[in-house]
Amino acid sequence: MVDPLSDPATEDDGPDDEQHEWREREVDAALQGLRLDKALVLMAGEFSRNYLQGLIERGHVRLDGQVARTASRGVRLGQRIRLELVPTAESRAFKPEALPITVVFEDEHLIVLDKPAGMVVHPAAGNWSGTLLNALLAHHAGAARLPRAGIVHRLDKDTSGLMVVAKTLPAMTALVRAIAAREVSRHYLALAHGVPKEASFTVDAPIGRDPRSRVRMAIVASGKPARTDFEVLVAGHGACALRCTLHSGRTHQIRVHLASRGHPLLADAVYGGTPLLGLERQALHAARLRFTHPVLGGELAFEQAPPADLAAAWHALQG
Repeated sequence: MVDPLSDPATEDDGPDDEQHEWREREVDAALQGLRLDKALVLMAGEFSRNYLQGLIERGHVRLDGQVARTASRGVRLGQRIRLELVPTAESRAFKPEALPITVVFEDEHLIVLDKPAGMVVHPAAGNWSGTLLNALLAHHAGAARLPRAGIVHRLDKDTSGLMVVAKTLPAMTALVRAIAAREVSRHYLALAHGVPKEASFTVDAPIGRDPRSRVRMAIVASGKPARTDFEVLVAGHGACALRCTLHSGRTHQIRVHLASRGHPLLADAVYGGTPLLGLERQALHAARLRFTHPVLGGELAFEQAPPADLAAAWHALQG
C-alpha cells in the first residue's frame, strides 16, 4: 500500500533556543487597531500569515509580556508586541535520526528493508520525526542528495513488510519507472473479516479520495484505475487469510478493495475492521517483492515472514 494517511499526534514545537529569532515592536500609528495577525505580517512580512497565526496559537506571541493566543485580537497604541519566530515542524522534519531499520539486502545502488508496523514512511502532519526517511538520512550519506531520501514507494504506517529504496539517482529513476510500468511485483498477506465465497477473486475498481472523509479512500468513478487479485489461503473463526497481488499501487488499495467486498482487514477501524485474534493494528504485511536490479540487471526476489503479532493471529486462525 502507498501513501499512508498518518494518524494525528502531538507535534513538538520546541526547537533549541539558538534556532529562535525574536522581534519586538511597539504599536504605533501604522499598527493601531489592526488584528494581531495582520500586525505580525507588518513585523515579519517574509512569512505567511498562516504561519504567523500558527505561532499565535502555539503561544509564541506576547502583548505587554502576556501570551496572546487570539489572532483576531486588536492591538492598541503603545502596546509592545514580542514575536518569537521558531522553525516549523516541516523545516525540522528532514533530519537524520539513528533509528533501527532491518536491512534485508543492500548494495551501492539500493536497499531492501523490512519496515515494522507503526513506522511512518515519510514525514507528514502529525509525524514530523521518527520516520523511515529520517532513518535513511542517518543510514547513508547519499540519502540527503536524493528526493525523499530515495523512497520510491510507501507502505501505510501500520502495514509491515518489504520495501525497496534507492541509494543513487540513476537507481531511483529506474525504480520509479519500473513501478509505473508495473514491472515490480508485490505480494501481501492479509487477515480479513468473513469468508469470501470464491477461493480466488479479483477486484478491479477505481480508487480516489472519499468525498465524505478526508482520511479515507473509496471506490469512486473519478478515481484512478486499481486492480487487486486475492487468493484465500486459510479460513475459520469468522475470518480468512489471503494472498493479495497488486497490479497498481493506489493509496489504501488492498484495504479499500477488501472492504468493498464486505471483508475489511482485521483491526482496520478506518474501513470497518475490528480487533480480532489478538490484533490491534490492520492485518497487512508486504511479504514478497520481486524486481529487476535497476543498474546491474538480473532479477532480485525477496520474501519476509510476517511479524510476531500477525504470525500469532495466523496460527490462531489455522487452529
